[in-house]
Formats: sequence, structure tokens, C-alpha cells
Amino acid sequence: MTAFQEEDYTRRFDLGLWKKLLKLARPFHRNLWIILATMTVSAGIDVALPWMNGYAIDTFIAGETTEGLPLFAVIYVLLIALQVGVVFLFIRESGKVETGMCYHIRRLGFRKLQELPFSYYDRMPVGSLMSRLTNDTQRLGDTIGWSLVDLAWGSAFLVLCAVQMLVLNARMALIVMLVLPPLAVISWKFQKGILESYRQVRKRNSQLTSAFNEGINGALTTKTLVREEMNSEEFHEIAEGMRDSSVRAATLSALFMPIVVSLGSLATAWVLWKGSAEVLLTVAGAAGMTVGVLNVFINYTLQFFMPVRDIARIFAELQSSQAAAERVLTLLDTEPAIVDSPEVEAVFGDNFHPKKENWPALRGDIDFEDVSFRYQDGEQVLEHFDLSVKAGQTIALVGETGSGKSTIVNLVCRFYEPTAGRVLIDHVDYRERSQLWLQSNLGYVLQTPHLFSGTIADNIRYGRPEATDEEVRQAARMVGAESFILGMQDGYDTDVGEGGGRLSTGQKQLVSFARALLTDPAIFVLDEATSSVDTETEQLIQKAIQTTLEGRTSFIIAHRLSTIRTADRILLIRDGKIAEDGTHRELIAKRGEYYRLYTNQFRDEAGRTLLEMEGKKKGTPRA
Repeated sequence: MTAFQEEDYTRRFDLGLWKKLLKLARPFHRNLWIILATMTVSAGIDVALPWMNGYAIDTFIAGETTEGLPLFAVIYVLLIALQVGVVFLFIRESGKVETGMCYHIRRLGFRKLQELPFSYYDRMPVGSLMSRLTNDTQRLGDTIGWSLVDLAWGSAFLVLCAVQMLVLNARMALIVMLVLPPLAVISWKFQKGILESYRQVRKRNSQLTSAFNEGINGALTTKTLVREEMNSEEFHEIAEGMRDSSVRAATLSALFMPIVVSLGSLATAWVLWKGSAEVLLTVAGAAGMTVGVLNVFINYTLQFFMPVRDIARIFAELQSSQAAAERVLTLLDTEPAIVDSPEVEAVFGDNFHPKKENWPALRGDIDFEDVSFRYQDGEQVLEHFDLSVKAGQTIALVGETGSGKSTIVNLVCRFYEPTAGRVLIDHVDYRERSQLWLQSNLGYVLQTPHLFSGTIADNIRYGRPEATDEEVRQAARMVGAESFILGMQDGYDTDVGEGGGRLSTGQKQLVSFARALLTDPAIFVLDEATSSVDTETEQLIQKAIQTTLEGRTSFIIAHRLSTIRTADRILLIRDGKIAEDGTHRELIAKRGEYYRLYTNQFRDEAGRTLLEMEGKKKGTPRA
């Protein structure tokens, strides 16, 4: 399992963050206003019902009369019916907000992931991104749809209840409200601990998701390297950290609520003691408090601290949700490291709204002019690098790992941009053209091919959904893939499984080659495309290379040097510089580093072939 560093969030409760989050809820403003209105009405009813109970006690019970009772009953029933209606509206609208927010944030998040360049995915683990767009987004939907709405009801009820208590008995009401300052102090004290604990919970949860992802995807490697025990120990450490953070967060929240309840109970006891004394005065004929008013006041005091408890709970939930909000908004606010200028977008469009009618044809001349490049927080890879490639040339890049081969190709594809110097496509700085224009003219075949869930035909058609069945078959025939495809029971309709797991590595490579070819790219990139396949498949791909690269500017990053002998130019890259440049014959004649690499590899391959032949001879039974 690979450890990773995730962003640390150390800010206190941030009202600005929640304002930004509420801006994301603009599509649901109407729903939120309906919820606010229904919660205000509901709070008003909750304040009115105890008052009506007190009125009934003093008028109908203590007064021993039934005059006005029918009207009172009708009003009471209407209030209950209205309460049922507003609760129905509240639940319905809150459900819409919750599900709508989750949909809206996930849609924005997925769009943002399409905009971000390769450099972002280099440093962000898949598990973290999945956690943000699933668990964290669900938490925010719950918070906006329910917690903030409960906060609105609690606030409205507190204000209305406080006003009513002040009207009934101002002195007793003010004493009850003395409980509020200690509650504010306690809330402030608990804020930092609860927020930090929940941040750690979210961070550990992201690590846990990443560990599951790596454990499942790397199951075969784990088994072959007998890493089960070590992986279990690493996972146990992550899970234990999440458990400890969760227990601490739950403990702080659990302490918070009983303190609030205890303070509320003390205030209620005080009201009952003082109110009872005043009722006795009234019974004795002195000025005091009626039984009905005392009943109302006790009900208000009990209910007064119910929204306080709810607000305390919501406050704790907001502490938890802020960590999720920070993580989600950090993703949504991430600015791509590579962006087209406004002037370029005005002419050529962006990734989602291309203006293809303005796109010039791409011939394939490529020039590096004094290019330097370093990865973020990394060493310098290229420095004052120059290279000129004619349209239609096939360029092979060889050299040790880390020499800069992949960097050169990534710069050609504009997956990264030079930190200094220029890359020209058809003699124009490619930053004066749109990214989509360039990358729509690219065909890229990776060393480890990735197929998507679906059929073989779907995967070949992935870059050109409008391609006809005949075009799909033609692409497969050109790379030599049709023979194995037609040998399968469902042919082109064969389901490849998750990640192409139902196909061999060589078969996946041929399908990915056909997929790249179908888009008819002007620039072709093969990143060690034959290093993971068997000799027979390599020969098929070699034939496909000779056929399909003709007339296209091509870059081949090669591990097996036997596959690049027909390249127009072979560049041996050392420490980010071109150490040798020429055809296969020219470099062999120089007897330099390429010659040594080639002859050593040739001897190794010849030795393996001889061993295989010898093994076959020994294994052949005698006649």
C-alpha cells in the first residue's frame, strides 16, 4: 500500500466557506425559501400550542365553563392540520435539496476532473478523489438539506419563545436566559476539538478508501509477493487511526450534549420552584401566577432548550461537515495548471464547447526551442533542449529510466507545458492553439493499456462514438486484432470486463492500438507499447506500426530495441539531452552507447531463444 500526503485543513469554523457552499445551492434557492417559510410557520405553531393549553387550563378548567370551547377546538385542530402540512412540505423540499445538491456537486466535480491536467493526477490518489465525490458530497447534501434547515427552525423557535416568555413573566424569562452565555462559552471551547477530530476522520477515511482501492487492484501482485501480512498490518494502522479519531470526535460530541441538557434541566427546575411559589400566592389571593401560565412557562422552558440542544448538535455536525466542505471545495476550486488563454478560447473554443470550424489542419511538424522543464517540487528534467521533427517522421526515444523520454512525449502532447522555451506545432507555439485541437489529433498507446467496461467494439469506438461498425472492424483489421476478436463467442460484442480483465495483456494492447488508430491521428505516440506482450503479439503490433504510422509524425518510446530498427530517427536520451541521433544503421556504425545497448539486448534475447529451443528439444519424446 502506498502512503500519500493529503491536504491538511487547519482553519477554524469558516463562515465564508459556508457562504461559498451556499452559492452552490443557487439552483435550489426556491426550495430553501419554501423550507425557511415552513419552518418559521412550524416554529410559530410550536409556540402557540402551549399558550393555548395554558388558556384552556385557566379558562375551561379553572373557570369551570365551556363557553367558547367549540371555537377553541376548531382553532386547535386547524393548527394541528397546518403543522402536518408544513412538516410534509419541509420533508419533501429538504429531500429535493439533499439529492439535488449531491447531484449538482458530483456533476461539477466530474466536469472539473475532465479539465484538470495529468500533473494533478500525479499527486492525487484515486481513493481521495472518490471519497470526496461520494462520502464528502453526501455529507454536504445532508447538511444543506437537513442540518441548516433545522438550524432555521431552532433559531425561529428560540426568538418566538423568548418573546412569549418575556410577555408572560419578564423576570423569570431573563433568569432562564442566563443559561445562554455559559452555553456559548462551552460551544466555543468544544469547537476546536470537534472540528479537528472530524477533519482527521475524513482524512483517515480517504486513506482507507485508497487502501481498499490499491488492495483490490493489486491483489495479484500481493499474492505473488506474499505481502498479505504486511498489507494487513499497514491497513490495520490506517483503520486504527480512523477508529481513534472517530472515538475522540464521538466522545467530544457526547460530552457536549449532556452539558447542554443539564443546564436546561437546572433552568426548568428553577422555573418550577419559583412558579409554584407564585401559584400559591395566587391561590392565597395575592398577585402571582395562574396554574395555566405556569404550565405555559414550564412548557416553554422545556422546549426553549430543545432547539438549543438541536443547535448544539447541528453546530457539531457543521464542524464535521466543514472538513468535507473544505475537501470538496478544494477540488472544485482547483485551477488547471494548463489552460488556454481567453484569446485562444475565443477563436478555437474550450474543451466542452469547441469551435472546430476554426481549427487548422495539423501537418505534424514539431520543434522544441530551448525548452526547459521541471516537475512540481522535482528536479530539472530538461534544460535548453532543442529538437526538430519533420511531419511524417518516426522518432524512437531510447535511454535509461528517468532520462527524460516520457517527459519529451508529454510535452509534445501538452500534458505538461515547458517551464521555459517553446514547443511549436507546425511552426506555431502550441499555446496559441487550443488543447483540444492538439489532443484531438493525438493517438496514444500506453505500455499498460486501459479498457473501459463494455464491449470490444465500444472500446475501439471510445474516441469516436460516431464511427460505423465497418470503421471499427477496419481499425481492428489494420492492427491485426480481428483474428482474436472473431475467435471469441460474441466477437466484437464480447464484454471485456472491468479494466479489460477478460482479455490478455496482448489482446488489450491490440484493442487500445485500434482505438487510437480509429481517430485517424496526425501524431502517434507509442509508450513502450510492445514491452508487455508476447513475441507473437509483438510481431502483430510491429506490422501494424509499419502500416499505420506511415505519413504520421510518431514517437516511439522503446524498451525492446528490435522494434525500432525501421524508425527514421533514433534519439538516445541521457540526462535530458540527446546523446546520440541517427538511424539504426548509423548508430550501430558509430559503435557508441546505442550500439552497446542493442548488442547486449540482442545477446540476451538470443540466449533466451537458445535456452527455449534447448528446453523444447529435451522435452521431446524419442521415437
